[in-house]
Amino acid sequence: MGSILIRGAKLADPEKICCERLDLLCRNGVIEKIEKNIQDPADKTVDAQSLALLPGLVDMHVHLRDPGLTYKEDVFTGCRAAAAGGVTSLLAMPNTKPPMDSPALVEELLQRAESACCRVYPAVCITKGMKGEELAPFMELQKAGAVALTDDGRPVENSLLMARAMKEAASLGLRVVSHCEDLYLSQGGLMNEGAVSRELNVPGVPAASENAATAREIALAESYGVPIHICHVSTAVSAAMIRDAKKRGVQVTGETAPHYLLLTEEALRKKNADWRMSPPLRTDEDRKALLEALRDGTLDAIATDHAPHSEEDKADFYRAPNGSIGMETALSACYTALVKTGYLTLPELIAKMSLNPARLLKLPGGTLRAGGPADFALFDENRRWTVDRDRLHGRSKNTPFHGMSLSGKVVMTVCRGEIVYQDG
Repeated sequence: MGSILIRGAKLADPEKICCERLDLLCRNGVIEKIEKNIQDPADKTVDAQSLALLPGLVDMHVHLRDPGLTYKEDVFTGCRAAAAGGVTSLLAMPNTKPPMDSPALVEELLQRAESACCRVYPAVCITKGMKGEELAPFMELQKAGAVALTDDGRPVENSLLMARAMKEAASLGLRVVSHCEDLYLSQGGLMNEGAVSRELNVPGVPAASENAATAREIALAESYGVPIHICHVSTAVSAAMIRDAKKRGVQVTGETAPHYLLLTEEALRKKNADWRMSPPLRTDEDRKALLEALRDGTLDAIATDHAPHSEEDKADFYRAPNGSIGMETALSACYTALVKTGYLTLPELIAKMSLNPARLLKLPGGTLRAGGPADFALFDENRRWTVDRDRLHGRSKNTPFHGMSLSGKVVMTVCRGEIVYQDG
């Protein structure tokens, strides 16, 4: 593996919530030293005086489409996109084809991922086949390598089944990750239900769909004294319910995604399916509420919900599947939305994108410490760039940020002590 010396970078430490200019030396996949003026020889030395040094991001919501839908993305193309965005660990969602509900599928995914340029951790189905009828074999899946449970893409509609899942998962130390949607309320909706949907005469998804499902998950967690993690929070009401529940001591955590921090339902006026996602882009009032929920600690994490689709899939606005890609643009988008605007400092942002997700999922990484894994990124805070979908590194190009100018750019990513991405 060799050794790499990063010299003079501004260390953005999400544990100490501070920035300090230091050197970092890694050798054979492990951080050996973090201190001033390291004099040890190294195979490669990087002058990082103008750059910030961050622990590798931990993206806890990624659709790799592998197996079965690899014309959209696969382990290797997805991990290349991850590396270009400073992501060194990711949680792979299980709504693949077939769904990730057997130990054999988990083991096969992990075998493929061994040579990928990012650490891949499998989330597996809560219910067999994601049909919502019978629980998957959690213990066997955990032994095979699963670290979380979700039927993401669909909610578990049966409350009794969800309660059983949450209790069994808690006994195993697994995190249940919930897609909160009331399918009866959202049926047929293509965008947020509101002024813009009515003006365009496009069927809408009401905020109540997410809010009602979030309320159920909080009620189950509080009633049974078990944890729940809420995916892709998009509404002000859901954020408020999580805030109130935390004050009561409920074991609820939540994430939102970069697109909910910079974009609103107004983007759908173009009727471009790249801006269609689930849950949908909401109002500016919701967007501002999410920024505040990140600032005050209501929301613990930012995850991309990276959801690749082919050009053909996204060609028809009315028939296209929901979802957008996001790993390569996530850090820049969040830096633009949160750090440049004063909501968070850079170390506080990295806590949401690295430290907290790693802790929630009980993964290594998320920090920069001597003896820890050599997973880190160099980030140019002064770089401004325009997103060009044709220059992104994944297989699919359905980004909602195409043409947008963002602040801050990942210029190098190191995973397992190897340089896996270098700008230019």
